[in-house]
Amino acid sequence: MKNNLHVLRAERRLSQDDLAKLLEVSRQTINAIEREKYDPSLPLALKIAKVFERKVEEIFFMEEK
Repeated sequence: MKNNLHVLRAERRLSQDDLAKLLEVSRQTINAIEREKYDPSLPLALKIAKVFERKVEEIFFMEEK
């Protein structure tokens, strides 16, 4: 699954560590999500959306073919 988490995080001037602390996950989890190596659970995706005040589908999306 594609995402624009890195862009949103940069806009807020949050480090991966800062975001991880807000979400109560590890920095490695944030890194893996941004690198599209890991898809977050629905509860985590909802928490991410809440932090950035966006809809989940504005952050995470399927790659168009």
